[in-house]
Amino acid sequence: MKRLTFLSAYVLFSFFLSAQKGKNKVSNIPAFGSVEKSELEMKECDFDKNAEAVVLFEKGKTDFIPGKGIDFERHVRIKILNEKGKGQADIHLPYYNWKNEQEIKDISAQVYNLDPSGNIVVTKVDKKQIFEKQINKRYAQKVFTFPDVKPGSVIEFKYKHLNAAVANWYFQHSIPVKYSEFIFDYPNEIEIAFTPKCYSDYEAKTDNTSTRTVKFFSMQNVPALRDEPYILNDNDYLQKIESKPVALNLSGRRESVLYNWPRVIRMLMEDEDFGLQVKKEIPRTSDLDAELRSVNDPYTKMKIIYRYVMKNMEWNGNPGIWALDGVKAAWKDKKGTAGEINLILVNLLKDAGLDAKPILVSSHENGLVNTTDAGYFGNPGYNQFNKVLARVLIGSNVYILDGTSKETPVDLIPVDVIATEGLVISKIETFEWGWESLWRDNLQYKNMILLQCEIDKNGKLSGEASVNSYDYARLERIPTARKGKKDFTEKYFAPNSPGIAIDSITLENVDADSLPLIQRVYFNQQLSSSGDYQYFSTNLFSGLEKNPFVANERISDVFFGFLQQHVLIANITIPDGYEFEELPKNVKMIMPDTSIVITRLSQADQDRLSMRVTLEFRKPFYSAAEYEGFREFYKKLFDLLNEQFVIRKKAKP
Repeated sequence: MKRLTFLSAYVLFSFFLSAQKGKNKVSNIPAFGSVEKSELEMKECDFDKNAEAVVLFEKGKTDFIPGKGIDFERHVRIKILNEKGKGQADIHLPYYNWKNEQEIKDISAQVYNLDPSGNIVVTKVDKKQIFEKQINKRYAQKVFTFPDVKPGSVIEFKYKHLNAAVANWYFQHSIPVKYSEFIFDYPNEIEIAFTPKCYSDYEAKTDNTSTRTVKFFSMQNVPALRDEPYILNDNDYLQKIESKPVALNLSGRRESVLYNWPRVIRMLMEDEDFGLQVKKEIPRTSDLDAELRSVNDPYTKMKIIYRYVMKNMEWNGNPGIWALDGVKAAWKDKKGTAGEINLILVNLLKDAGLDAKPILVSSHENGLVNTTDAGYFGNPGYNQFNKVLARVLIGSNVYILDGTSKETPVDLIPVDVIATEGLVISKIETFEWGWESLWRDNLQYKNMILLQCEIDKNGKLSGEASVNSYDYARLERIPTARKGKKDFTEKYFAPNSPGIAIDSITLENVDADSLPLIQRVYFNQQLSSSGDYQYFSTNLFSGLEKNPFVANERISDVFFGFLQQHVLIANITIPDGYEFEELPKNVKMIMPDTSIVITRLSQADQDRLSMRVTLEFRKPFYSAAEYEGFREFYKKLFDLLNEQFVIRKKAKP
């Protein structure tokens, strides 16, 4: 296995480099164990009053050491402010331990508390309680938990990461940070590109000697990155410094150490856990042969093989692109990593005569891939990907299949990679490749709700709602539907319908992935009233009862991931002796860029209201720069959806 890092190139030339270190900037970080009583008496974060914990300080230091490689040191101190903050005491330190290439050592960790007399009590983490957890044969974690942690505690730890790769430094986390600094110490012969991705003020300094360069970066009072609804990936929006080696300057000659995508693909194709596994021949089983024997249609063949793999292969929980134990062993055991299962799927599809290729992807939770080739802003590397899937071309139609995604039908792009780009490896032997957008305009998140209700003289609304969920709306609801009606009701209907009593619910087409999931809900609701007036809304069971975009500002883009269509058809009968206070108006609202359209058509006879509301989202995401206009439109949209209709007793003749 050839690692895609700068380390091998650096070690190759390290005998040219001086061992003298640069002169570091004086750090603002106190020594390990030097805790002030005021830190323990602290009750809240002064610049983030709602914080459950706060990073008091965090320091990172990276040294390029001639003849050895790259050493990284980290020192962190965290104040626990309330019960929710206690989760910060569970520490996981990942590293690459394939063939003992990296190591995490010299871990020191302790927790500080005040006793009843106000004295500082120090409890060290026992070295025996620091465990190594092997994630797979390439990656591991050092794992430990601080003891005796409670609101008011301060926890502190430090460690060394030997032979580390050049990494990014994150100033921002899910909790606020009072102070963070990063020091990068490296020989002048190495050219490093630093890219600050910060929207708040930060400090940057450079110290040079004749042999070394020291880069210093710091930030203060960094707010937490709060959860924002419909965010693609938190890490993409954290404030950070990105760094990467660019070139070696030796004896007046500059040699680039940047990788490009063809080089990355060549390394992948030569890798024993990927490229060599793609070339393996997987023997078909007799039962699969029997299913395929009389089938000539390519689409049907693909469906049979896809379902066979999903049914017969068990995912062992290991993610990633690698076939760590080999596809043949996984096929024999009927169990394997995500990489093994999907490379098996590619192999079987190709063996059946289909145009199937592996496609490397990054899921939404892993972040977007930087597709730019070599250069200061490029980042070619297989570490950007966390999945390999099967890409099948039938005629002009492209299908993306994930053998570990048990509920995803063959016609849907897996939901965790939709609206991203994947790297298709077209021909193994000639290393042909290309980028492909994982997107189809004909796929939607679609719900259609049909209400048949009546209101009695006592102001009680009762009736039936039929909710039909298609494509991604269906896919989202199926796992909960399999758990049963109780779980389904509690997740999809009860939270959004306060004051509504659900009498019963039925679910249809749970196992028919080509049909909509039909949810029939029988319910009643006591309406609000005032004197001779009764008030009701037709926005029931739509999932659109509450506006998620009420914050005045937003850091991240709004990522829905797919196009959407919501249709609400309501037929409501009012009691004898009542009439509408005001007839509902027909309304149409359109975003200035026409990306969102809502239409309401209504008709009211003497005792019956008929209404159809259609809401369409014609693009899958909105940038943070568009948020202000988007938020204002969303407010009007929800005002329209939740409009109250009024009926009143007729005046006596």
